Amino acid sequence: MVRLGEVVMILDLHRQGLPVSAIARRTGVDRKTVRKYIQAGLEPPHYGPRRPRPTLLDAHHAYLRERVATYPDLSARRLLRELRGFGYAGGYSQLTEFLRDIRPAASVGFERRFETPPGQQAQVDFAQFRTEFTDEPGAMRIVWLFSMVLGHSRLIWATFVMHQDLQAVLRCHVAAFEALGGVPAEILYDRMRTAVTGEGDEGIVYNATLLACARHYGFMPKACRPYRAKSKGKVERPFRYIRQDFFLARSFRNLDDLNQQLRRWLDEDANARVHATTRRVVAAHFAEERTTLKPLPAGPFQAVLRLERRVTRDGMISVGGNLYSVPDCTRRRAVEVHTLTREVHIFEEGRQIAVHPVLEGRGQRRIAGGHRQHRPPANSTTPREAPPMPLRSGDVVGRRPLEIYAAVGQRLAGGAPT
Repeated sequence: MVRLGEVVMILDLHRQGLPVSAIARRTGVDRKTVRKYIQAGLEPPHYGPRRPRPTLLDAHHAYLRERVATYPDLSARRLLRELRGFGYAGGYSQLTEFLRDIRPAASVGFERRFETPPGQQAQVDFAQFRTEFTDEPGAMRIVWLFSMVLGHSRLIWATFVMHQDLQAVLRCHVAAFEALGGVPAEILYDRMRTAVTGEGDEGIVYNATLLACARHYGFMPKACRPYRAKSKGKVERPFRYIRQDFFLARSFRNLDDLNQQLRRWLDEDANARVHATTRRVVAAHFAEERTTLKPLPAGPFQAVLRLERRVTRDGMISVGGNLYSVPDCTRRRAVEVHTLTREVHIFEEGRQIAVHPVLEGRGQRRIAGGHRQHRPPANSTTPREAPPMPLRSGDVVGRRPLEIYAAVGQRLAGGAPT
């Protein structure tokens, strides 16, 4: 195949006076082809379609066209079996290539934008971010962004957590509902394991604790269809928006600082902007939608997960990758732990001995006040409370009348009392 640039070179060499043989050697083109382009002048090469070669399928083209026109969804395997009955001895790929040309093109309809009425739906999902906190230089941390977006007003409520376990999901739900001042009628979830545990004969199986949370607040959980990211686009798109407009090119001291900056950005930028779809200020739009949310129940949801943990030699138990203290007076090495949404309760023989707030992240320790009454060794770096010094004899003085002290003084002076 001769390209237009080669034709220009052939004509240029011909104008320089080179013979056809020399032009053919220099360009690597046959001499007959050189003569043809010298005679034709500067015209782009034109190649017509090749004449199709006869195949074993040619005798069945009319039959295949009729069958596909009548039944467009017939499979190639089905048609191959029918052709075998007519004596077709060709291959399967030859048939599929022909069917690809004669099948009617599938019509792709326009996408329909899915809008929800006020207070009807919120969408929830997690996204992974990586950052290096300035308080921990050199340590790359993975943090998870929990985001809840109201489908009508597009208000974004979000927070970063260190891991996406069930307790973090429940804490985020409780905090989001309290911040919104109400609850949407339904919440659409991606098929994350903390929301959907699988599918049974009757449909989707939701996490039992999440269902208890839904009953407490009065919302209906709804899982989106698998591999259909567009069905939860209202929460997918803000992840890219948050990453590009907030997260990149910023530094954060720790998780608390990260969330403080995020809340400030949400209030001052994300929810204060005019949304590209609704053409309304998000915060003002939400002020109208807020009245349609379901009211909050009397108290927050408290899920109780019962665990059994062994007390370590330094008086700590491990829950969720963090260590919590028990009092020095704890006698049993095995204790029962009730993990609530925001607190960890520790029981010994049915008696509550400690309460701790849930620690975010992993690898942290918490020693509650009053749990360490014994002095630590001199070389210990574990923070402990110093117990009060024991009282010695004479440290406590009883109260007596002043006359007694006057009589003792006179007697010491050698005089009689007056």
